[in-house]
Amino acid sequence: MQVFAEAVVTAVTLLFQGSTELWNVIAVTFEVAIVSTAAGVVLGAPMGFVMGATRFRGRRLLVALMNTAMAVPPVVIGLVVMMFLSRQGPLGFLGLLYTKDAMSIAQTLISAPIIAGLTAAAVASVPYKLRLQARSLGASRVQEALLALREARLGVLAAVASGFGAVVRGVGAVMMVGGNIEGQTRVLTTAIVQESRKGDFGLALALGLILMTITFAMNGFLTWYQHSNERFERS
Repeated sequence: MQVFAEAVVTAVTLLFQGSTELWNVIAVTFEVAIVSTAAGVVLGAPMGFVMGATRFRGRRLLVALMNTAMAVPPVVIGLVVMMFLSRQGPLGFLGLLYTKDAMSIAQTLISAPIIAGLTAAAVASVPYKLRLQARSLGASRVQEALLALREARLGVLAAVASGFGAVVRGVGAVMMVGGNIEGQTRVLTTAIVQESRKGDFGLALALGLILMTITFAMNGFLTWYQHSNERFERS
């Protein structure tokens, strides 16, 4: 228990001392996570809506592929992105390997299938009769889609939160394409790996506590939003 107590003290000390290195790591972590989550929403949410709200030939196959993509190990995604961005790869001329842009690309490929799959499940849970009723009352396709999204908003928000959680805790992909360069591409997860390899388990655990705090804050916001909507719907 002593090592855990010391880790808490170390984490608090690092935060309040204003360690430039630590805050840079936190800033890079947030930057990559927010960019890749936003890109995942742009790519995944429309695809998830189409899969959940419409019926078309090959839909089941697409859903199966999306569910499989949700389970692909991040290190495999990192390997594929690394191969594309390496000097010998087709996109090597862009010079993106070992940059935050490369990390964002890899993390987007992680978040997009999660957001798409969970959005599809949330939209599919909206009663079809509700959409038919809206259509019978003269609602346009856009209005019908907005209604379905409104009814599925908690599930869609959970999808976004899950996508954010997947990228903020990932280590394999960002390690491969980012290189864990101090001051440039080092994030909390790769910093934890780095400190663990150096044998500084106290600092590694402190960084882990900071990462858990960030995740808890995100999930806390989601829980608050869900309960606030429940109170609104009951009133």
